[in-house]
Amino acid sequence: MGQQTLALLAQLDAACRACDDLAHDTEELFLQHPDAEIITSFPGLATLTGARILAEIGDDRTRFAQARDLKAYAGSAPITRQSGKSRRVTHRRIKNSRLAASGRHWAFAALTASPGAHAQYNRRRDTGDRYHAALRHLFNRMLGQLPHCLTDRQKFDEAIAFTRPEPSSLATAA
Repeated sequence: MGQQTLALLAQLDAACRACDDLAHDTEELFLQHPDAEIITSFPGLATLTGARILAEIGDDRTRFAQARDLKAYAGSAPITRQSGKSRRVTHRRIKNSRLAASGRHWAFAALTASPGAHAQYNRRRDTGDRYHAALRHLFNRMLGQLPHCLTDRQKFDEAIAFTRPEPSSLATAA
């Protein structure tokens, strides 16, 4: 039993070393990518999560014609089904699961990294969203800004990203 335990520990040690080497190589290659600086400017996206997001969406800017296409691919955009007087809004079950999982990590990390993201999350919770729905909405909002920043080659700006729209003059007059 002792020899078997030592053999298993040696295998575990080799697997941990391989994992560390893979993480190091991934970080090194991601930081050489031209979009790495823009992607890591988003709150909650460090090198490994940013590399995963980039790997899942790819670097072909024509792949998603609009931000809503990327949101649907990631599963963060809701589905509205409507027939007659009934209307139902649900979350997507068919999606890129790896991107959706990375998005949950991204949104969760953004809660502590960005006051605007935290305020957006709190607004969603105050309107009745549960934890996962509020995180999905936060991920949806940030993911919608990612293609814009990558296309225009500009870094994330929290002042622009989380500004609340002013009510229109018609709404205030009513």
